[in-house]
Amino acid sequence: MTIRIVRLGAPREEGEGLRIGTVRRPPRGVRKEDYSAKDIYDVWFPNLSPSEALVKEAQAAGDETSWKAFQRKFLAELKAPGTSRDLDLLAALSHQTNMSIGCYCEDESRCHRSMLRELLVQRGADVK
Repeated sequence: MTIRIVRLGAPREEGEGLRIGTVRRPPRGVRKEDYSAKDIYDVWFPNLSPSEALVKEAQAAGDETSWKAFQRKFLAELKAPGTSRDLDLLAALSHQTNMSIGCYCEDESRCHRSMLRELLVQRGADVK
């Protein structure tokens, strides 16, 4: 069993399991009923998305210094007790079932999902 880190909207891989959208907002111009069929996500879980202010900051991060500032602030948000428990839950579930989490960003290295990957690994998740 594993948890995969994916780009929402990318074709699903075989055995990917439940796709969880860790994004602040649902996709624009797509009917809610079509999210799963269009490989966006099955369940929306904004709990693991940066706050709206941090999303804007990440999108404007044009250099390494501003990206690192975003990362520090997002890690601080993820230390909240509820969010920390959410990460623990996903890490534990990764040993029981296949699932994936993702975001819309094209480049994972400049996306919060790269940080989620690291945190899940630190918690003992089986990450592919």
